[in-house]
Amino acid sequence: MQFNITFRQFGASDSLKEYAREKVERVNKLLDRAGEAHVVLSLEAGRIHHADITVHSGAWVLRGRDKSSDMYASIDLAMDKIERQLRRYRDKLKTHHGKERVHHRQDLVNHLKVRHAVFEVPDAEALADIAAESSADTPAPKLAAAPPATPVAAAATRVVSSTQLTVKQLSVDEAVMQMNLMNNDFYVFHNVESDALGIVYRRKDGQYGLIEPHEPPALAAAAGT
Repeated sequence: MQFNITFRQFGASDSLKEYAREKVERVNKLLDRAGEAHVVLSLEAGRIHHADITVHSGAWVLRGRDKSSDMYASIDLAMDKIERQLRRYRDKLKTHHGKERVHHRQDLVNHLKVRHAVFEVPDAEALADIAAESSADTPAPKLAAAPPATPVAAAATRVVSSTQLTVKQLSVDEAVMQMNLMNNDFYVFHNVESDALGIVYRRKDGQYGLIEPHEPPALAAAAGT
């Protein structure tokens, strides 16, 4: 298995690197072939230890993320999540291993990606303070000038993190499986059954939901003529 590790907000540690490698390599006992693993260890505010572990197995991606007051414990917690889903889907992973679909719009699908951004929104009191400061410090705008972005808008849309995800061709069941393997609450995919972009998500009642675009009957009839 190819193993990569990244340290953020603190110095690299050989002992942490070896500990993470030993933990990640345990998945080889549950997988026929784990091709690549990437571990990101980061420190928040000097005391919150984050571990983000991603393992690639063929076309599937397994991911575990967790945090605690100790980096070794965070690695354990993240790997526990991966191993839990791996045991759940072990047989299906072996059945689907190495299978690739050929699509009539393969080139388009291969280059289709979605951006997942996480925003930090200040509470109402903080926004009110920013608005008060802005109104006191900002001069009256000129009529010919376009209104600038306000500090309130900028504060409300601060991006905390952003990732790009490749849109894969999957059935709904496979998309749910991939979502669970990544320990996510949603997953964007290309539905091979409806030939449409879809989103599966985990509901609060424990069930799963599916969101897909709906073509109005008039447009569908016009397309068929």
